[in-house]
Amino acid sequence: MSGYLTTHVLDTARGVPAQGIKIALYRVSGSSHTKIAETVTNDDGRTDSPILPAEKFKTGTYELVFFCGAYLEANGQASGDTKFLDEIPLRFGMDDAAAHYHVPLLLSPFGYSTYRGS
Repeated sequence: MSGYLTTHVLDTARGVPAQGIKIALYRVSGSSHTKIAETVTNDDGRTDSPILPAEKFKTGTYELVFFCGAYLEANGQASGDTKFLDEIPLRFGMDDAAAHYHVPLLLSPFGYSTYRGS
């Protein structure tokens, strides 16, 4: 079995899944970033399929970028041209070629957290 990567976003301030957030996935090698996927969260704050499916999975360093500014503004949690949180990059490594990696974002207007989920 080959590994794969999933993600989701929860709006912890409102206690709901964060729908409509664009997410980009990059493979990182030194100072080089190569975009390999882009998607948007669904009604459940999840992607409709793994952001990095098994057939494309490779171990290495990756970066998920969550474009949260528009979501926070649309929900009355941010305003103005300069937002405290707008694009949130999460860089992480995956070294097990057979593992399911789950890297979610827990979001509020003035902070966020992540973890390796299951």
